[in-house]
Amino acid sequence: MDARILDQFRAIVGDDGLISQPEQLHTYECDGLTNFRVIPAAVLLPTSTEQVQAVVRVCHKERIPFVARGSGTGLSGGALPIENGIVISLARMNRILEIDIPNARVVVEPGVINLSVTQAVAPYGYFYAPDPSSQQVCSIGGNVAENSGGAHCLKYGFTTTHVLGLEVVLPDGSLVHLGGKTLDHPGYDICGVFVGSEGTLGVATKIVLRIVKRPEVVQTLLAAFNSTNEAGAAVSEIIAAGVLPAAIEMMDNLAIQAAEAAVHANYPNCGGLLLVELDGPAAEVEALMTRVKETCTSCGAWEIRLAQSEEERAVVWKGRKAAFAAVGRISPNYIVQDGVIPRTALPQVMSEIERLSAKFGLRVANVFHAGDGNLHPLVLYDRRIEGQEQKAEKLAFSILELCVKAGGSITGEHGVGEEKKSFMSVMFAEPDLDTMQGVRCAFDPELLSNPTKVFPRPRLCAEKTGPYQPHPLETAGVAQFF
Repeated sequence: MDARILDQFRAIVGDDGLISQPEQLHTYECDGLTNFRVIPAAVLLPTSTEQVQAVVRVCHKERIPFVARGSGTGLSGGALPIENGIVISLARMNRILEIDIPNARVVVEPGVINLSVTQAVAPYGYFYAPDPSSQQVCSIGGNVAENSGGAHCLKYGFTTTHVLGLEVVLPDGSLVHLGGKTLDHPGYDICGVFVGSEGTLGVATKIVLRIVKRPEVVQTLLAAFNSTNEAGAAVSEIIAAGVLPAAIEMMDNLAIQAAEAAVHANYPNCGGLLLVELDGPAAEVEALMTRVKETCTSCGAWEIRLAQSEEERAVVWKGRKAAFAAVGRISPNYIVQDGVIPRTALPQVMSEIERLSAKFGLRVANVFHAGDGNLHPLVLYDRRIEGQEQKAEKLAFSILELCVKAGGSITGEHGVGEEKKSFMSVMFAEPDLDTMQGVRCAFDPELLSNPTKVFPRPRLCAEKTGPYQPHPLETAGVAQFF
């Protein structure tokens, strides 16, 4: 990158906030999806909203593409750098700015770790509900970008349900506030548009989160079945009976083997394992758990076990949340996919995944947010064997096609990013994609903010902007809510 531009960036973030040495830039060449790698021209680590604004204004003036990055745990290549572009790492913007217990609100910077929010409000009897498997390391800013989910989103909702307000640096460097601290704002839900936009609309620098009161009782049940088909049938019947668990997770035998090798969660050795968690008032949980046990038994469960302590419950969840990384114990390489199907289609889809696995000659370990039909098939392969990686990619994409044909989606919570953008045309017609692009262009007519992601082919905006001018909202005296 031109020394003149680097000097401008250095003046904003300081020497310790600019990374430009090639050997250091390798750290940022990919996110959790390592199949795609691009070395950025520079990485900047701002510590304030003002620094983010100044950096983005330089990018706008010099027409430099940028990618905002949190902890880099994403699994779709959403934080993949752009050729000759910069990465804006928000890791140093990691402060919890406000804890408002009476109104059940927390204000955080984007680099705050997901689990840190729950830890901060736990003494008051609250928690932050969206809990991705990577919650110990993933950042709130990244969760906002991808609209991340987690095991407990069946009952409590995804990130978008818990984001009430955003402070956002737009791609021209202007600052806007979307939403606020109240539950509902008049007008368009622009905050909802931004959540899940995968960094293509700007950079969130402050986030207002809704926190939830911790329930009186939490109970976690394990049910072992001979197959995932039986376990899937139990999931459908539990939901059909009017029971809304906090979480219903499913694992097949390969995933169970991996979790046991990694964390020794003491799971039964079975074809399909269900983890069902109920929470709420004690009397309600007791009555509903009896119904869940009866349903699992009627669907073929041959072992049912209830966690007897908080420590035992923690171990049960540790096994499930370690499943992705644990697959490395049984395969040198693997692809994590993320598709969604209707719950009722689970038995048929699982049978088809088994058929595809046999056709391609590759194993597939399956982990599910079964309650909301979010599948995480892990395609196992060995990169050292010629042609096997390409075969694994074809199998992974065949599973996504299967999800769409079943009436589902190509992603539930990992995002489209770089990996799945070609599959957007499988789900959407050109007029749909053009409409989405229209929204993107309203925020970023120069296409500088994470420009190569989400859409299946390069798209331009109808109008181009001139040199940087303050956004109208920046000078209109918008009420501050932080």
